[in-house]
Amino acid sequence: MIDLGISKLALIGAVALIVIGPEKLPKVARTVGTLLGKAQRYVSDVKAEVGRAMELDELKKMRDTVESAARDVGNTIQTQASEFENSWSHSDAAAALPVEAEPPAYKHPGKNWRLKQGATPHWYKARNGVRTKALSGAARVARFRPRRTS
Repeated sequence: MIDLGISKLALIGAVALIVIGPEKLPKVARTVGTLLGKAQRYVSDVKAEVGRAMELDELKKMRDTVESAARDVGNTIQTQASEFENSWSHSDAAAALPVEAEPPAYKHPGKNWRLKQGATPHWYKARNGVRTKALSGAARVARFRPRRTS
């Protein structure tokens, strides 16, 4: 890498002051600073992209190893299951097992799904005087209307 010390920077600054001139030097310094900043951002973006690519490669390798291990486990389970089925079908114990009847058909419990059931039992509501039926406005007025005594 380029070794820039304080003496070399001072020499570059003096030459720039002589060549560019004191009027344009601040503008040139700002332009050089922005270009250096853009270059640093570009380098950091490239480094981040390379790092992401390396991580992606590592993840792909890890995925391949996990998939191969899963395939191996699946193959061993399949071979052991087929060996078990073969031994089960050839054993005498399989012939001694009773044949199970077909399970009974599904019967609906017969609940009325249109009727909403509350969580509080009706006997509790009746004992404590809780209303269990809704009254319309006209029925409520008729129920609580004072009776005429004539």
